[in-house]
Amino acid sequence: MTAAEEKVQKNLWDLQDLGYREFHSKLMPTVDKEKIIGVRTPLLRKFAKELGRTEEGAAFLQILPHTYYEEDNLHGFLIEGIKDYETCMAYLEAFLPYVDNWATCDLMAPKVLKKNLPDLLQHIEKWLESEHTYTIRFGIGMLMRFFLEEEFRPAYPALVAKVKSEEYYVNMMIAWYFATALAKQYEAVLPYLTERRLAPWTHNKTIQKSVESYRITKEQKAYLRTLRVKGYSCVQAV
Repeated sequence: MTAAEEKVQKNLWDLQDLGYREFHSKLMPTVDKEKIIGVRTPLLRKFAKELGRTEEGAAFLQILPHTYYEEDNLHGFLIEGIKDYETCMAYLEAFLPYVDNWATCDLMAPKVLKKNLPDLLQHIEKWLESEHTYTIRFGIGMLMRFFLEEEFRPAYPALVAKVKSEEYYVNMMIAWYFATALAKQYEAVLPYLTERRLAPWTHNKTIQKSVESYRITKEQKAYLRTLRVKGYSCVQAV
């Protein structure tokens, strides 16, 4: 273990909240509980800001894989703090293969990526073709975060719809993407449901999440309910 890793782990154990560990571990069935220390996210973000200004922070970013879940999240937060696009992307590409759960995947949203959307899109297209569950999920998440407003193009939901997977955490993100897209680009995205372009489980989960959204009108929700595929449950094994 390096000095930087040892120092980071000591700080994380000092921040441990056992009650939070018990609660949070239940939300991540794919993560061994022994890997979870139990550090609340606001405290972890604060620590990341402090660590990012030190030599230990720079050294920590060179260490992969990590031992603990919180170390992975800390790594993601440190990447978020990088201000240079190329440097951020390089660290992100190195880290994504080690992401092993939905929470670490979804916590990362480097703002600097918005500075070069054409290049980001090229990376997203590659990520969507990955065989790694959370690389795919991250790619979909970036399309959802950066390409559903003024940068939206009809080709983008088509990229997501092309993703075929048996992985729960991929399909859930596809549904989340289309539910969000319906809230922001309703007319452009609706044909994916009316023409049943999505797998039945994802189709129904998209409708479920849309109906639960406050950004979808009552009239839209009523119509979306009529589009459910009968005989398919929204429950899928994790």
